[in-house]
Amino acid sequence: MTRTTVTIVQQPPALLDLAESLRRAVVHIGDAARSGASLVVFPETWLTCYPAWVFGLAGWRDAEARHWHARLLEQSPVLDHEGGDEDDLAPVRAAAREHGVTVVLGLNERPTRTSGSLYNSLLVLGPDGRTLNLHRKVSPTHTERIVWGAGDGAGLRVVDTPAGRLGGLICWEHFNPLARHALHAQDEELHVALWPDMPESHTIAARSYALEGRCHVVSAGQFLTTDDLPADLRDAFRAGVGPDAPEQGVLFDGGSSIAGPDGTWILPPVHGEARLITTTLDTGSRYGEALDLDVAGHYARPDIFRLSVDRRRRGTGVDFTE
Repeated sequence: MTRTTVTIVQQPPALLDLAESLRRAVVHIGDAARSGASLVVFPETWLTCYPAWVFGLAGWRDAEARHWHARLLEQSPVLDHEGGDEDDLAPVRAAAREHGVTVVLGLNERPTRTSGSLYNSLLVLGPDGRTLNLHRKVSPTHTERIVWGAGDGAGLRVVDTPAGRLGGLICWEHFNPLARHALHAQDEELHVALWPDMPESHTIAARSYALEGRCHVVSAGQFLTTDDLPADLRDAFRAGVGPDAPEQGVLFDGGSSIAGPDGTWILPPVHGEARLITTTLDTGSRYGEALDLDVAGHYARPDIFRLSVDRRRRGTGVDFTE
């Protein structure tokens, strides 16, 4: 039996406030470690908010959309994976190192200080605070393409951590069968699924991934209320959430969960609470489930099907070398 304790951070970030969100992240990592967690998982774009307003402010040259895009750029972290002075995540790396935990963090990633574009990214930090993997969402969905650039295959990797072999995808990437298979083929023991919210379609996708991949799926959903929003963002954000968004109250109600390798709930979705959710898993239980299904092993047909993944990191496509 291989036991791993996981904490999901179902707590709101400080929207469009990078410094305060980093402070909260450090506190949550410490609290999770004291509860025995070796893996701490934050939801999609927890730093520094899911930009829901893009769904309602998609008009050409919308002045308010341009205003919030500039704010989001300003408050989105720039990463230096070597831990240099330009690394905005130094406090989170230090917390992971201090407590000896693996951290999975969803963030709006600004590739440089002067970049006008962002990526929807999933960052894995090891217990020494170093970057183990950075995955950029391959295909932003619908009007998300207004705010995020398309990612690449460089982060479609499963990495070894003290918690187990770990991979992850972001939101509707779980409906991409080739992205799923790229991770299944690397023998995931733990899969982290980052979401902004958790409607039924997302819980179905999480359970299906667990059943298909014969692995544990840790889903992290955001909890966010109107009180968590800057006052001048409230109307635009609510419009992006949808016509049923309340004027006051809960906008994203969590729904974080853990599905086991047989597709059943180990931790059913937790709705309506802002809290840390901690559970201990037997990651080795996946191997018994592989008896009848191993989609990248004995159930695969490499003589018929072949998948190749380009794992080169893609930039702007501009080469400034002489």
